[in-house]
Amino acid sequence: MNEVLLSGLKIGESARWHNGRLWLAHWGAAEVLAVDLAGNIEVMARVPTTIPFSIDWLPDGRLLVVAGPQSRLLRQEPDGSLIEHADLSGLRSKLNEIVVDGHGNVYVNGGTDFHPAQGATPGFVALVTPDGAVRGVADGLAFPNGMAISPDDSTLIVAESFAATLTAFDIGPDGSLSNRRVWAPVMADGIVLDAEGAVWTPSWTQTGPACLRVAEGGAVLDAIPLDRAGFACTLGG
Repeated sequence: MNEVLLSGLKIGESARWHNGRLWLAHWGAAEVLAVDLAGNIEVMARVPTTIPFSIDWLPDGRLLVVAGPQSRLLRQEPDGSLIEHADLSGLRSKLNEIVVDGHGNVYVNGGTDFHPAQGATPGFVALVTPDGAVRGVADGLAFPNGMAISPDDSTLIVAESFAATLTAFDIGPDGSLSNRRVWAPVMADGIVLDAEGAVWTPSWTQTGPACLRVAEGGAVLDAIPLDRAGFACTLGG
């Protein structure tokens, strides 16, 4: 069963459930929105960037926004202003998605090239530690997209959209990534982990676009059909 909660978006991305509401990056209006289950909408931030931009929160509740084209990570202060949390321009690439662990380590991916050379996989994951240091922790990814971290902060899962794979890494004590492996061979874009450790993601089935619930290893536990208009909004391109 599914129903429309919010419509009229000009590309909605980076959907997150936070403090009892659905938050998302409204790319076409350069806004961060929050909507409750009754459909009441609030603009939570206006973002001085073009697409893409993505969102997550620090452990203390402050909102983070990736300004992808400018390779900047912004932080919202209590007065609502957005200030620079980290400058990632040294990575020399546009940025895409973000996820934060319980220690305040921020993972940002990028290198999402729509037209890479044959065999090239320029995608990467970078780490921003709580002290503001920035370093690369994974590379060779085929269009990294949505990311999720296990509740115990031990595993990072990345959607490699061009490889039709959910890829997992072990997270080390210093935030480093190791033991790269296929978590599930499934086409994925934005992802989220549920309480049972399954991944939800927009994808496809033999009958068309659907929101899939996938277990580690690739078993599809649920598939909710989506019409193409709703699917395009969910994927954001």
